[in-house]
Amino acid sequence: MRRLLGRIALTCAMLAGAAVVPAGSASATAAPKVCGTPSAADSSDSSDSFATADPAQENLDAAQLKTAVTMLSLRLRLSVQVFRNNCLVATGPLDTVGGSLHNNLWSVTKSVVSMLTGIAVDQGKLHLDDPIDRYLPHGPGWGDAAHRAITVRQLLTQTSGLRQSILSEAATTGTDPHLAQEALSQPFVHEPGTTFQYSQLGPALLAYVVQRAVGQDLVAFAQQRLFGPIGIEPGSYFWLRDRSGNAYGYAHLFLTPRQLARLALLMSNNGRWNGSQIVSASYVAAVSEPSPTNGCYGLLFWTNRGKPCTGADIPAAQTLQRHAVPSAPADTYEMNGTGGQLAIMIPSLHMTVVTTGYFGSLSLDPPVLLGSAPDEMQWTFFRALMAAVEDTHVPDPGPYPGDPIDLDVNPMNYLDPGVLFSDAITNPYCNLVFCNGTVPTKGLLQNLRSLPGLL
Repeated sequence: MRRLLGRIALTCAMLAGAAVVPAGSASATAAPKVCGTPSAADSSDSSDSFATADPAQENLDAAQLKTAVTMLSLRLRLSVQVFRNNCLVATGPLDTVGGSLHNNLWSVTKSVVSMLTGIAVDQGKLHLDDPIDRYLPHGPGWGDAAHRAITVRQLLTQTSGLRQSILSEAATTGTDPHLAQEALSQPFVHEPGTTFQYSQLGPALLAYVVQRAVGQDLVAFAQQRLFGPIGIEPGSYFWLRDRSGNAYGYAHLFLTPRQLARLALLMSNNGRWNGSQIVSASYVAAVSEPSPTNGCYGLLFWTNRGKPCTGADIPAAQTLQRHAVPSAPADTYEMNGTGGQLAIMIPSLHMTVVTTGYFGSLSLDPPVLLGSAPDEMQWTFFRALMAAVEDTHVPDPGPYPGDPIDLDVNPMNYLDPGVLFSDAITNPYCNLVFCNGTVPTKGLLQNLRSLPGLL
């Protein structure tokens, strides 16, 4: 079955087309063209905001690059962008339209929160090993001593130890009274720092902590310190808030693929954009370092540097005794949102890949199909893409062999009713109706005012 699916994908790739700048006459060993990043004044949705290059100018085989991009495009992709040395060398067939359509980035939002955490650390307003107690309000509903002892780093590495259940945590989206208090209401199921468990409310709590640390609304801080300096204009995107006005830290940031590409290129340039250091190079390096509890997870970024690799609990967490993407270089790391919203950085090759779409893996394993485990789509794509690189040899691990199939689909893994109940009735002072002495509507009004950025 896997061989048949692979042949079908390869045949389709040969039949479809992808946009690749015609190859020039540069030799495979020529010094590559290096492009600058777009000016912050350039529209982040403009199709010509990125400098382009012939594949040959970047020591890429044009025909093989087209095969790789076409293959990926056929995996239900709305957009595909491939950069080398900041130069756009290939796009998918739907990018003319899909490149400027807003898309929920889902868990890529977590990585954006990590970037904002790094900026706050760079400013000296936050420290990774601080207990969050230093940044939380005091009083009823704001956690006991154990919850307040959770560190910023533990929230970044998904090791807070708090009970989680992915779909239950997200089930109250749009009606949440206060995301941070909901996180603080969850009981501990592990000692903090000891166990990786992919959570939604953990990053939401971190987003609130960053907001408190910088003394500024998180979205306003993002616009001033991250989005604005790289050319993502105010009012050109949408970031959903809870009813108290807190931005969702785990999902629901809507950007266009071209805007997402700017964030990816910022990371590919060690946090630097047109001469300005937006995120420190030291923090950029830190996000892809494997955490002690998961070889393929860093600071709210997925990484290819370590193993074993543990995925998310949907339908069940699967631990694989391999790197996340064996067909990609070891220093590859990425922002990864459900369905295959991907911003992928490969420092050793000066390469960046950005793609959005709806799933696309060909596998019989439920975690792989749902994108919660290292997936077949990336393995297959990077195997084809690395074959296009002419100036660096990347070992070929062979075709995707399939991983042990995990048929654990117990709903308690991802739909724990206890988590949902805690979200609805967070504590005696906060529930779906009232919170902290008021009926919160601030976030609802902010969402309505921001909707034009999405539409």
